[in-house]
Amino acid sequence: FVTCNLQKEINHKEGDVRDGAKLKAYFEEVQPDFAFHLAAQPLVLLSYDDPVGTFDTNLMGTVNFWEAVRATSSVKAAVNVTTDKCYDNKEWVWGYRENDPMGGKDPYSASKGCSELITSSYLESFFKLEGTCNIASARAGNVIGGGDWALDRIIPDYFRAVKAEVKMEVRNPYATRPWQHVLEPLSGYLNLGAELYTKGKDFSGGWNFGPEDTTNYSVKQLIDEMLLIDDKGGYEIPDNATKPHEAVLLKLDISKAVNYLKWKPVLTFKETVAFTLKGYGNDEVGKALNQEGIAVRTGHHCAQPILRRMGVETTVRPSLAFYNTCEDVDRLIAVVSRLSSGKH
Repeated sequence: FVTCNLQKEINHKEGDVRDGAKLKAYFEEVQPDFAFHLAAQPLVLLSYDDPVGTFDTNLMGTVNFWEAVRATSSVKAAVNVTTDKCYDNKEWVWGYRENDPMGGKDPYSASKGCSELITSSYLESFFKLEGTCNIASARAGNVIGGGDWALDRIIPDYFRAVKAEVKMEVRNPYATRPWQHVLEPLSGYLNLGAELYTKGKDFSGGWNFGPEDTTNYSVKQLIDEMLLIDDKGGYEIPDNATKPHEAVLLKLDISKAVNYLKWKPVLTFKETVAFTLKGYGNDEVGKALNQEGIAVRTGHHCAQPILRRMGVETTVRPSLAFYNTCEDVDRLIAVVSRLSSGKH
């Protein structure tokens, strides 16, 4: 989005999804036909530092989104995008289906399970009865792709480590994830939105979008595949590392999307990794890392718990993004972490 300068090519407005009145007013102004809800606090580890902000954004942000949709008669199809982590993870070897129970041990996963329950409640309590808009939820696997600079994510951490000339520390090397290039689920969301718009309520409910069942790979396998393509970096697995809980086994069953939406992933695991690394050219890496200083000056409300923990005093601004990707937060935390560890 930033590299393509798309904010100047489209009708782009930023705000905070927790401000329901402003969000509703923007819907009224734009009068959209489709609405996709992707705003979130999207990081597991950050949710341990700021559980209140995580639940506030991911729960009330969802409520505010559906209230804005209900109040805007032009909207005929709407999709809430959550995550594969919304399911009650039993650490079993088969993929979760759309009718499996919601859950989540960490605050982020629990907040996304709650977001799904909120969506289901609005579907049953309002949208089915009012009949003015068809709604659904989409649950994607672990997406990767150029332009992602979030903290505590494998590929951004790899390039940050390469830039700092250090080895990347890997928290959960044997955890498996449904890795997929970001364009794969996006194609599914658009397909789902189109079916909701043209064919109606038959496509309401939850939908999984992920790789084929045979292409779940571990974190270590992902990094090893990256190193076959880009051998500039390295990694280390710390002994007896103390870390918050994260799921080990996680798979999605995409049979519903394959059979009813006629959607399926097109990239193999190797193609996904290669395509992703092409999105991290030298110019983009340098630009993103150089902008970290800007994030330190601007600050962000979600960064306060981390800053306090590190003993850093700063003035932070409120969130101003309906698209709330926490990009500034990630850059801010990366800089503070590096400075606090003496890595400049």
